[in-house]
Amino acid sequence: MKSQMIVAYAQPLQERDLAVPTPVGTEVLVRVRFCGVCHSDVHIHDGYFDLGNDKKLDLSGAHQLPFTLGHEIEGEVVAVGPDAGGVTIGQRCVIYPWIGCGHCPTCRRGDEQLCDKPQAIGVNRAGGFADYVIVPDRRYLLDCAGIADGLAATYMCSGLTAYGALQKIGPLASGETIVIIGLGGVGSMALQFARAILPDTRITCIDVDDSKLVAATRYGADQVINSSQQDAVREIRKQTIDGVHTVLDFVGAEASLNLAQRAVRKGGKVIVVGLFGGRISLSIPLFPLRALSIVGSYVGSLQGAAEMLALVKTGVVSPIAIEKRPLDQAGQSLDDLRQGRINGRVVLDCSGQVT
Repeated sequence: MKSQMIVAYAQPLQERDLAVPTPVGTEVLVRVRFCGVCHSDVHIHDGYFDLGNDKKLDLSGAHQLPFTLGHEIEGEVVAVGPDAGGVTIGQRCVIYPWIGCGHCPTCRRGDEQLCDKPQAIGVNRAGGFADYVIVPDRRYLLDCAGIADGLAATYMCSGLTAYGALQKIGPLASGETIVIIGLGGVGSMALQFARAILPDTRITCIDVDDSKLVAATRYGADQVINSSQQDAVREIRKQTIDGVHTVLDFVGAEASLNLAQRAVRKGGKVIVVGLFGGRISLSIPLFPLRALSIVGSYVGSLQGAAEMLALVKTGVVSPIAIEKRPLDQAGQSLDDLRQGRINGRVVLDCSGQVT
């Protein structure tokens, strides 16, 4: 099998020929058909998250090099271990990658994505920038029938991250306004999910790229703001009485989080999703005085993934634009994503059909 692997952090990926793994126990072998390229892949390839003030969160301890990235995986079952009952050879599926230890209280309550001993595919164990991938248990295989080829893969991170963040908003009164900052792949999906599940909510979208704002209008945004050209907080407050209920920050930078916390009203909530990096300083008394909530959101649960796919299959969520590229362009795709040269999502076609 072919695999595009990290051999040194921040250096070009290298193609390696590896033996096709044999599933044991409850494992399932999946032939990868498509694998999305995600911003998280860029951070793992770099080997760190930027924490601001020249501080970095080292990611190198999560796995050993050489390592295969890729956690947005769509494929078909080709072999099963002796204890993996209930799986059909040839079954088309997407893989829930955010696997935990399975034993701790966090995993037992269904939040494997938050486990302190993660076994995430493409993060801690070999991922989908390859011809084949091992999945530890059939329960992580989710049916994606009826969803377009390649698009289904992106829902396992970008889609699930967007859906999981929206689930943290809580009850909204009719006519409330929420704000989405950052209209990359995840933010665009959040807009479409929000339009589907919050039909009575006004949605304002903020970005620095006019082409993304035009697309946001097409996908149902009620208001768009270019924050490089306009005072975003002033523009938001023109349309509200005293600020907004919730801001979802899909950038996760100092500037975006500062904008977000200024835009919410008393009792408002900022949900931080993006991992761009940096550091922010806020006056502590303002938290109780404003009853301000700042909440982090990290992908979503296995149950949430199943619910999200069921929603997508109803047809109420418009598909985002995807670009299919061959597997050997994985490294170039990481560079393009790093430099902001991608609109929508890039999906690697691991079947060899795209050249």
